[in-house]
Amino acid sequence: MSPHIASICCAFAILLLFALDRDRDAATSKALWIPVTWLLINSSRPVSLWWPAATQSNSADQYLDGSPFDAAVYGALIIAGVFTLAARHKRLSPILQRHRLLIVFFAYCAVSILWAEYPFVSFKRWIKASGDVVMALVIVTDPAPASAVQKVLARVGFVIMPLSILLIKYFPDLGREYNRWSWAVMYRGATQTKNSLGMVCLVVALASLWRFVNISTAPVMKCRLRRLLAHGSVLSMALWLLWLANSITSVSCFFTAGAVTLVARLKCFRRRPALVHFLVLGLACICVSVLFLSAADSVLRTMGRDPTLTGRTEIWRIATALRGNALVGVGYESFWLGARLQRLWDTMPGIQEAHNGYLEVFLNLGWIGLILLALLMLAGYRSIVRAFRTDARWGCLGLAFFVSALIYNFTEAGFRLLSPTWFAFLLAILIPDVVRALRSGAIAAGGGSAFAAPRTEVPYETPGATLSRSL
Repeated sequence: MSPHIASICCAFAILLLFALDRDRDAATSKALWIPVTWLLINSSRPVSLWWPAATQSNSADQYLDGSPFDAAVYGALIIAGVFTLAARHKRLSPILQRHRLLIVFFAYCAVSILWAEYPFVSFKRWIKASGDVVMALVIVTDPAPASAVQKVLARVGFVIMPLSILLIKYFPDLGREYNRWSWAVMYRGATQTKNSLGMVCLVVALASLWRFVNISTAPVMKCRLRRLLAHGSVLSMALWLLWLANSITSVSCFFTAGAVTLVARLKCFRRRPALVHFLVLGLACICVSVLFLSAADSVLRTMGRDPTLTGRTEIWRIATALRGNALVGVGYESFWLGARLQRLWDTMPGIQEAHNGYLEVFLNLGWIGLILLALLMLAGYRSIVRAFRTDARWGCLGLAFFVSALIYNFTEAGFRLLSPTWFAFLLAILIPDVVRALRSGAIAAGGGSAFAAPRTEVPYETPGATLSRSL
């Protein structure tokens, strides 16, 4: 098949997926396309890199100026998101009050700009990172937040998965790259690296698995077969791309978080939510044991993996040796810049991250930033478990995204701006607000239960799927 015909088939497949999952009864707003566009860009490549004329510099100072075109695109989306939130201030205010730790964490990130080596660059990156929060809030403040979460995750998967397959098979110059040391082929699809492809597939696969299980177990469902076909297809594509990318971190996170999604739905977990703590803690301890404890070398060799985690242990050693102030770090997103980055590249060319999300936060924000992140994760986890007790189906999604972020950051830097795993983590800690909106809509409709559908709206997937249009 020629690339042109394949492109037409890919476009048709994307449109077909949208058609199979359509729901005219879901009362979501058109503003939902703002976070969808934001996620499509962050899940693939910056807009400027899709033009052949765009080039990438190999200089350590390449990040200081960035692309003016990309900055304009991000700026326009953030402004649109802020205006949308301003119009929804009544729904936004209580959500912000419930997430003070998130505000404190980002406020500290902003303060750290004051001691950054390149404060203007750090400020620009903080603005972009704030865009992630803005987009997540646009989703959960939608008139139908449950449908909004599902639609955003679905739309990203419907586009990125078929497009990645197209680029890998028919446009190898765009969809593949080669290891600079072994010249082995690596598949990156619509993203920039194979690890990026694994990260996007991880988030999409978890969302598709959750949707597929919800649809197949829902007591009442409109057009069940076509929706199963849509999300089953995306799940299959995501799993195939995960295998092709050979990103062991993403694969491990999918099976771990996917197990949480399926196991937590069992009656024993719904009746005794305390068992969820043992499940999450047990999985986290197993991952830590395999990766970091004394038996790690033999276990990793048995699995056929490099005991140095493909050079990550050396990256951690060198990066830690070059760290700045241990208490406050070097400033938000400032560690991989300028002379420090050049010194790192003299030893390990091309390295742009610590390959550990917790170390990445420590290098940039110090112990204060790491403690604030830990408190944010703890508070978010407690809220997710409470939401699980109210609505197990939505709680499973929050747990899956939370567990995947927790484990993914052991060997990759996922707590960074514009990262799909970071966005999934933000959605996870906001899931309780979705459940609260569902419960409010059910009670307002006279159901008195989080599982009762509002009379004014057709359920999207769960029995209490969307917020009443009257809100």
